[in-house]
Amino acid sequence: MKLAGSTALTVFLAAAAFPVAGEVFEFSGTAKQDGKVLYQEDHRVEGTCSEGVFAPVNHQVSYRTPESRDEFASKMLSYNSSPFRPQLEFRQPTFGEALTVTYPQEQALNIVWQSPAGDTREFMVPFDQSLVVDSGFDYFVRANWERVQQGESVEFRFLAPTRGDHYGFVLEPATSVKVNAEVTVQIRPTSLVLRFLVDPIVLGYSSDGALTDYLGLTNIRQDAESNHIAHIRYQVARLPDCELTR
Repeated sequence: MKLAGSTALTVFLAAAAFPVAGEVFEFSGTAKQDGKVLYQEDHRVEGTCSEGVFAPVNHQVSYRTPESRDEFASKMLSYNSSPFRPQLEFRQPTFGEALTVTYPQEQALNIVWQSPAGDTREFMVPFDQSLVVDSGFDYFVRANWERVQQGESVEFRFLAPTRGDHYGFVLEPATSVKVNAEVTVQIRPTSLVLRFLVDPIVLGYSSDGALTDYLGLTNIRQDAESNHIAHIRYQVARLPDCELTR
């Protein structure tokens, strides 16, 4: 009996040392522009609870038309190396567009972009630990939750995949007449030149760390030359059994 008890304790301690798998976080968003519904997003994030905080593993996004609910674009993300820098596969068949971001080297990522014009471009981009990629911004906000709520600003690099480069941005507290959220932040370029070209992205969050609002440039095309600028409002369908932030 003593041996069995010791074995059980060993198994328990071994299990406690690793994250608990099988957590699911589901939410949906409705994108509007000037009151008109442009499209809807369905998100399913599979992850783990690590020290009581949700850690993403895989993330599926389906973009659907508001009338028929048919899928017109999709995105798959895999957070194998970092929640801030997911591997990415995005497809928008209506415009013949496809984009992948992978990490063949420890400090260099690979981008393959099939543009609406029909040509394919490939970039190898060096980076450091300050880089944030695509939906990694959501986890970057949560990782800096307390700092931003205390009024601090946090600088980082953000990937512009179709340009094959990354640029300086800052995450900071914000106010907005269009976003009514318990916590409001914004992401804006640090370069004076980019500030004239790129408007800040305003983000709203609930007090528990769930994204409620996204206001700014989206990854969904309005036409072959430009993307929609929209206000996306999110609703949570299923929360994981651990905290989103701490």
